[in-house]
Amino acid sequence: MSDERGSVSFDRAAGYYDRTRVTDPHVLAETIDLLERELGGSGPVLEVGVGTGALAVPLAERGARVVGVDLSTAMLAQLRRKSATLPVVAADATVMPFADHAFGGAFARWVLHLIPGWRRVVDEICRVVVPGGVAVIEPGGYRGDWLDVWQRIERELGPSVRHVGLSVQERDFRELDEAFAAHGAVARETVTFVDVRSSDTLELFFQQARARSFSWTWRADEVELARALDAVEAWARDTYGDLGAVGGEMQMVWRTYDLP
Repeated sequence: MSDERGSVSFDRAAGYYDRTRVTDPHVLAETIDLLERELGGSGPVLEVGVGTGALAVPLAERGARVVGVDLSTAMLAQLRRKSATLPVVAADATVMPFADHAFGGAFARWVLHLIPGWRRVVDEICRVVVPGGVAVIEPGGYRGDWLDVWQRIERELGPSVRHVGLSVQERDFRELDEAFAAHGAVARETVTFVDVRSSDTLELFFQQARARSFSWTWRADEVELARALDAVEAWARDTYGDLGAVGGEMQMVWRTYDLP
C-alpha cells in the first residue's frame, strides 16, 4: 500500500509487524545505547517511520523525549497499545508537519528504502533538526547470510520487488552521504550490529514470503510471486539442505551524520 507520493504504508502489516520483525534483546539494547549516546541530551528527538514504537518506546523509557512520525495510522495504533504518552503524528516523511529546528536530533530505521522521494526525507530531517544536531540512519534492505536468497528472488521477479527508495548494497553509503552533504552534514561513523536469528529460519522466511508478510511481496503478481518463490526455494534446498535448520544473521548498519 502506498500514499499518493508512492511511499509504502505498513497499514496491512500492523497486526503482525512486531511478531515478524523481532530484534534480539541484546541487539535491541545495543541499538538503544547507540541512539542514547548520539541523541541523548540534545532536546526532543524525532523518529522518522516510528511504526509500532519498537525503538521509540524503549528509548523514551530511558528518558529521551521522543516524537514519532509515520505514514501508517494502523502502525501508530499498535504503538499506542505500548505507550499512551509518546507523541506521534500521522504524516508522510517527505512533508513533515514540524517547524524548522524543532528537534535536537533525528533517527530512522528501515524507512528510506520504502520511499521513492527519500532525498526529500533527508531534506526534511535537515530542516527540522537544529544546527549542530545529529541524524542517525539505518537505511534498510537485505544484508547478512540470506542476501544471496534475496538477490535470486530479485532476479526472478525484477522491478516489481526492488526497493522503491534508497538502495544500499555492500555497505555503500555514497548516495545517502551525498544527500546529507548537500546540507553541509558530515558522515562520521558506521556502526554494525549483528542480529543472530537461530529461530528465524529460511523455511520460515519462505512461509512468510508466501503469506505476503514482507513489503516487497505486496507489489508482485500473485502467480509470478509463487513461481519465483518455488524456484528459489528449490535452489535453497539444494544449496543449504534442511531449510528449517538454517538460521541466519541480519546486519543492522547505522550511519551517523553531524549537521552544520
